[in-house]
Parts: sequence; C-alpha cells; structure tokens
Amino acid sequence: MSCKELDDKLRKHAKRKVSIRKQLSGTNERPRMSVFKSNTHMYVQVIDDSVGHTLAAASSVEKVLKDLSRNVEGAGKLGEEIGKRLLEKGIKTVVFDRNGFKYHGIVKAIADGARKAGITF
Repeated sequence: MSCKELDDKLRKHAKRKVSIRKQLSGTNERPRMSVFKSNTHMYVQVIDDSVGHTLAAASSVEKVLKDLSRNVEGAGKLGEEIGKRLLEKGIKTVVFDRNGFKYHGIVKAIADGARKAGITF
C-alpha cells in the first residue's frame, strides 16, 4: 500500500468518525459505548459526554482479558465483559458508537456480546 493510499484510507476513516460523532452523544442516563480496534488489540469504553468521564472500560490489554484473541469470538467475550461491568454500575442502555468502523465482524460481535449480557442499544 502506497503512502497516498494510506493517507486516503486514514482520511476517509476520520471523516466517517466525525460524521458519526455529530449525531451521537452520551448522557448520564444513556452513555456512549465507543469501540476501537487496532491491529493487535480491541478496546471498549463507555463515556458520559455531558461531563467527559469514562464510566467503564474493557480491553484485550488487561490481565484478566489478555488471553482474548483479536477475532469475532474474542470480541464477543469482550462485549460480554463490558456488559457485566455496566450492569454492576446500574447502566442498562447505551448509545453504540462504532467509531468509524464498519458494523460487521469484530465491531458487531462486541455489540452482540453486550446485548447477550443484557445491555440494550
């Protein structure tokens, strides 16, 4: 992949991300669940945008979740873990922010795992 192609890809991703964030905002009653995936790890955090605080987070970097592989199965388990953490804090509904990524594969599996844990979108 040439530098120009990479620049175009990153620019398009950033444009999608900004476009999505214009429409989504997390509140205290319904915080925003943001997903990020790198080449090696997956990250999920739940944010209250009204005060700018992260209410809960989970990632494949944590010692407890270190054995998760970066695939659909591991993403489902990560979604279930963030769902459990949210339910412990009394949060049952969230706004899902796919963060510029397509809603399939790992991103979809995280959402499905959270739903399986009892979180509604």
